[in-house]
Amino acid sequence: MSALTWAVAAVVTDRAGRVLLCRQSGGGRRWALPGGRLRRDESPAAAARREIRAETGWEVDLVDLVGLYRLGDPAAPPPPAGRCGALPDVLVHVFRARVAADAPAGDPAGGCRLDWHPPDALPEVLTPTTRAAVADALAGRSGVLCETTPRGGDGPAGAAAPPGQRAGGELGTLR
Repeated sequence: MSALTWAVAAVVTDRAGRVLLCRQSGGGRRWALPGGRLRRDESPAAAARREIRAETGWEVDLVDLVGLYRLGDPAAPPPPAGRCGALPDVLVHVFRARVAADAPAGDPAGGCRLDWHPPDALPEVLTPTTRAAVADALAGRSGVLCETTPRGGDGPAGAAAPPGQRAGGELGTLR
């Protein structure tokens, strides 16, 4: 059994309404939301601000919590009570955020290529959960509970999820 990995990500927008995405350097080279893992004794909000600053160089103001997105394998047998499932088992707090200034406060970390995208012209090659989280954030949804799979396609999230939830794939860049 794996331990649950707690992570954060944010749909960061600028004053023009564009969305900040990070193109992953490894794997399928898909675009994802900026973010990363929580540290011990760190709140999700503090982790989101820290990770976004470290990964992108931008200071952000968190607006609200879009939802909780869990990345897991639906084919894995259910874990015993009180235990986490098989790898991967990641719970991501996805926030809605705005940049706090007109320019980054520092240099971004290596490992991803940053770019701003208009909401109506997002790259086709997004992680499926990134696509779902961006759609949820831009639609003004909050309190979303989402189960995702690592084997999701590169298209929009599936329609089989219960109302208020989405199915999809990987989210963010976990370091």
